[in-house]
Amino acid sequence: MWYNDIRPDKDLKNDRYSLIMLDSRKNHFKRLLTDEDKKRTIENLIRLKEGLVEKVPAKKVDDNLLLCSWNIKNFGEIKNRTAESLYYIAEIINAFDIVALQEVNKDISEFKKVLKLLGSHWKHTLSDVTEGSSGNNERFGFMYDSRRVTHSGLSGELVISPEMMNENPIIRQLKRTPSFTGFESGWQKFSIVSLHLHPGEGGNGDGPSDKEIRKEEVKLLMKIMKKKMSKMSFEDRNMIILGDTNIYKEDEDIVELIADKGFVECGGLKGKYTNTSQSEIYDRIFLKVQDYFKIGTDAAGNELGDVFHLFDYVYKNEPSEIKKYHKLMLKHKGNPSTLTSDAKFKTYFNRYWKRDQMSDHLPVWLEIKTNSSVNFLKNTLKKF
Repeated sequence: MWYNDIRPDKDLKNDRYSLIMLDSRKNHFKRLLTDEDKKRTIENLIRLKEGLVEKVPAKKVDDNLLLCSWNIKNFGEIKNRTAESLYYIAEIINAFDIVALQEVNKDISEFKKVLKLLGSHWKHTLSDVTEGSSGNNERFGFMYDSRRVTHSGLSGELVISPEMMNENPIIRQLKRTPSFTGFESGWQKFSIVSLHLHPGEGGNGDGPSDKEIRKEEVKLLMKIMKKKMSKMSFEDRNMIILGDTNIYKEDEDIVELIADKGFVECGGLKGKYTNTSQSEIYDRIFLKVQDYFKIGTDAAGNELGDVFHLFDYVYKNEPSEIKKYHKLMLKHKGNPSTLTSDAKFKTYFNRYWKRDQMSDHLPVWLEIKTNSSVNFLKNTLKKF
């Protein structure tokens, strides 16, 4: 991680340190962090780092790989997201090896800032923006630690061909075109499909309901996945589907469409709420993999995967913490005259401020075992 911007000004010398958190040219590259901001950021980073060490497995050379999926709310579109928050986003990403990002918007300036904070060994892929109002100017991104994992060279988008559709299709393409990317680490070679399905639970007048649209998206996705996997070489068939599925608790019939094609949800994530309100299981990871591809397990044999509850460490729902952001909330709120009491600040902080700074979704992750040599040798020995 690159922490120069949170050094005291007296430590900064023009010929020694470069800075990342600077405003635009039209604002004369003004510094984005005051001394007050720096101290608060450092205190929270220490707490966040301790939480990540406690909740996320350590990275082990030649043994494991940590995969994360995170919908960062309107990443690049929210204009009051602070430099402080970008530090927290980068610190969370840094705890993993591959992070699939949803809701990356057309403007990638914040995406680039986070990459610079992570350091030059962090690489990325980005899909094109899905055009049209339904695509919401969104794209998919991956950030990955090139010391631990490499991009296999496979990269593209999943587009539905006309031949795959019904005679009177509900939809012709997925609302946001999913990305399809290959990676390699140790013994493992695998591909990841990152998706963001149609949201909502309501009806749409005479048209199909939100759930019907989402279900049709999954049906089309499974069709194209079946076709692609049948043409892949054996070693490429480790397939992971992840992202913001917008699948609600009552949408188990949609989950079954995925399970029927042989995809299994990570046991460590199954049934765990992933939105900030802790009410829905939107963000999921499904796998269809070969025998030597294993998810890490704990001493009891439970698969290692979980939701990282970032608001236990930053933007905490405590009066003393909320008070630290009063001035910033007044500065960024459209009508600051409505913030007239601690109770009003608290409501705005929890409903809008912290979600705009970080996200309304929490990161989900799992551990992949990258060394299958023992299982391979044991199985090979049995053949003699």
